[in-house]
Amino acid sequence: MQRLATTSEKNQDALQTSIKRLASGKKIVGGAQDPGTLAVSMKVNAAINRLSGAQNNIRNAIGFMEVQDGLLETAGKIVMRMSELKGYASQDPLKGEQDIASYNNEFKDLQVQLHAISQLDFNGMSLFANYVSDGQGGSGSDEMKFNAGSTDAGLDHTLDIYTSSQGSAGSKVSIHKSALLSALTLTGAKGIDQTWSTTDNTSLTAGELAGTNDVLTLAVDDISKALTLSQVSSGVFEKALENVVFLRAQNGGGLSRLSFAAESLLTQETNMRSALGRIEDVDIAAEAANLSKYTILMQASAAMVAQANSTNDVALMLLR
Repeated sequence: MQRLATTSEKNQDALQTSIKRLASGKKIVGGAQDPGTLAVSMKVNAAINRLSGAQNNIRNAIGFMEVQDGLLETAGKIVMRMSELKGYASQDPLKGEQDIASYNNEFKDLQVQLHAISQLDFNGMSLFANYVSDGQGGSGSDEMKFNAGSTDAGLDHTLDIYTSSQGSAGSKVSIHKSALLSALTLTGAKGIDQTWSTTDNTSLTAGELAGTNDVLTLAVDDISKALTLSQVSSGVFEKALENVVFLRAQNGGGLSRLSFAAESLLTQETNMRSALGRIEDVDIAAEAANLSKYTILMQASAAMVAQANSTNDVALMLLR
């Protein structure tokens, strides 16, 4: 009788385990069943969560670069419009002084607009670098420098996007805050009759210029600092446009690397989820068979206990 009760309890436990597995879809419903496999599944789960976080970072970085590219495209169009204005003001003999003044007004407004674009941010983070990194190449020159007039060169405007579940210890993609102000600030870009030495377009004499760089900018924060069309040559716009185009190419390279990194992470996550499924997902067919088996055994055990109890009753009746 005691043996029947013990067997019934075992069948009951097995039946409950089978029900829990089918209900949860997991092989392991308790740490005592297989501690080693449970530890592996938890580690793989943690790695998958880190991969998901890295994917979110990459998507945010792609958004950052796309916004930056759109603004660079606008800046390029503005520089091209400036070049058109230069042609209208200097090459058309039918334009009078009032017409040229109108072109100059638009030219000055566009310079202020370029500066405003360079100050925009993405969710609180500046989209563009106000200064450039100092490469300190072998010749002492700054390879990344677009002839910026700032004395604050040396600041790092590179953003590292981690692209693996190892965080900073794993792979990363470096993207750049485009140096738009620097691209619009030109060295050796003399005006027609002035020489410029600062980024607010202050005109200096040759004597005042001694020992300094010759610099002017097409982006100003105040219209009073803006140049007029007569103060710059067409070559200024050509060089500025080349610089903006280079920044767009740099941006496109970053977008390409981020896209490949996002694809790689998606593949990793898919494969890791498959591996995790093989580790912890229950075999529905096998477990359904176990459920039927232990249900039948439970019913048989209960029937045997009932039969044993009825046998005892018969024995007692005979003794009376």
